[in-house]
This record gives sequence, structure tokens and C-alpha cells, in this order.
Amino acid sequence: MNYYEAVAMVLFCIGFATLFINRNLVKKIIGLNIADTSVWLFLAARGYISGRAAPIIRDGLADASAYINPIPAGLILTGIVISVSVTAFSLALVVSLYKRYETLDLDEILRLAAGEEE
Repeated sequence: MNYYEAVAMVLFCIGFATLFINRNLVKKIIGLNIADTSVWLFLAARGYISGRAAPIIRDGLADASAYINPIPAGLILTGIVISVSVTAFSLALVVSLYKRYETLDLDEILRLAAGEEE
């Protein structure tokens, strides 16, 4: 059994539950980050092949079967950069919502926003 994959699944469940159970917007963003990070952990665990080296040619060994595939690592790195950007944007929106409604509770924000439209 691959423990990294099991941990990734548990973390995803924790993040997903946090995303849906909490009404606080900052806690929702934290839950989204936990779930997002678990996906990167899962992909890294699935992309690793034991007994192979990083794709850096040493000692003239050019056989592709001696190295791991670098594409999953590149995709994970790109995904991490995108998730950091989404988190920063989400936190900026939360700050803007807090300045306008003076609360982080999603239900309260929706109630106040509906009251403004009337």
C-alpha cells in the first residue's frame, strides 16, 4: 500500500469537508488549499517510480528506462503556482467583502447582499 496516496485521500476528504461545513470564508479558502495540496501530493506519489533517478544524464547513461518522467513534476509545479495565485485572488476578494459587509460569514453576507438589492 502506498501511504502517500492514502494520506492524500484523507487530506482531500478533510479539505472537502472543511469547504462545505464552514460558513467562514477564510476557513473555506483553507479547506480549498488543503484539498488542492492533497491533489498535488497524490499526483507526486503516482508519478514516482522507485529505483529510477531524476532525468539528469550522468555517466553517459542515456537509457530512458533509468529515469523518471519529468512531466508530472512540471505539471505539479505549474499547478502549485496557479493555486497560489487563486488563493491570493480569493483572499483579496474576502478582504473586499469584509470591508463592505464587516463579516466573514457567508450566510450573513448573502443576507446583507439580498437586503441591498431590495
